[in-house]
Amino acid sequence: MADALEFCVKWGGKEYKLTALTAQQTVSDMKKLIQDETGVRPERQKLLGLKFKGKVPDDSVVLGDLKLKPGTKIMMMGTREEEITKIVEPPPDLPEVVNDFDIEEEEIAIENREEFLQKIEKRVKDYKIDIITEPRKGKKLLVLDIDYTLFDHRSVAETANELIRPFLHEFLTSSYEDYDIVIWSATGMKWIEVKMKELGVTSHTEYRICFMIDSGAMISVHTPKYGVIEVKPLGVIWGKYPQWGPHNTIMFDDIRRNFIMNPQTGLKIRPFRQAHFSREKDRELLKLAKYLKDIAAVDDFTVLNHKKWEKYRPKRKHTESNVEDEVSSKGVKDKGSGDKTGS
Repeated sequence: MADALEFCVKWGGKEYKLTALTAQQTVSDMKKLIQDETGVRPERQKLLGLKFKGKVPDDSVVLGDLKLKPGTKIMMMGTREEEITKIVEPPPDLPEVVNDFDIEEEEIAIENREEFLQKIEKRVKDYKIDIITEPRKGKKLLVLDIDYTLFDHRSVAETANELIRPFLHEFLTSSYEDYDIVIWSATGMKWIEVKMKELGVTSHTEYRICFMIDSGAMISVHTPKYGVIEVKPLGVIWGKYPQWGPHNTIMFDDIRRNFIMNPQTGLKIRPFRQAHFSREKDRELLKLAKYLKDIAAVDDFTVLNHKKWEKYRPKRKHTESNVEDEVSSKGVKDKGSGDKTGS
């Protein structure tokens, strides 16, 4: 059929190809087909990335008017009815999910391998960074992952707010006082932009993102134990912006291997999973806001051991309760959940 369309819907960590659609059908028809594939009812579906005349299209909009390219990927948020009834209390004895390599100390030496440093130089030369907010003089650098660090990207929900890590905006507001903030995700830029918009990060009025980096800036390295892996070398940023380096940069990621090329600069954050069950007790970002505030006065971060960040005690001591009150008052003032997006 000449006007047949093909889409790919990403939901719950899986991709669903939709081929039984035509340009004359509507968004409502698409949602019904998505229901057949995923079990999520149309009224519970939120399709990210669809735009019609600059707005989210309603169900009556004809698919041909969306002018989407063949094979366009659409991210969906939504929950099956049977799953909604389960969101009351966590199931017992949840198994621990392990998605990280146990990077051993002897493998850290790869950060100085010439062939990998050459790859970084190539990224510095070829990778284009689009500045959102100009770097500020004298500010240190905070580099943040997205998935499982700021956002539970695997759980299903009707809105992004249900999957946002508690106190995200308070954390970013506090951090912005001392650090320029960069987002680096191992996904494509399209998805980074969609996620940051849905989470209210790029539109927030109390802090600004300096720029965002996608998988194109990553490099592959070979480790003796795990073979070839993709990593995030901070040298790409340092090569482009010499005001930053190991002395004033810190990177948060839930996967340790991502900063194997700059192990001393990375801090492995506890992953935020199963948002519906863990959001009430997750206080990781509040604690890390305190740590960032405490080390902001340190001239050289290379003297710090980020593996022991929870035990760090600055000369000017903050109590956790005082910092929590300070951080909460400067961000979105929703201390109970910390998930309200910015304006």
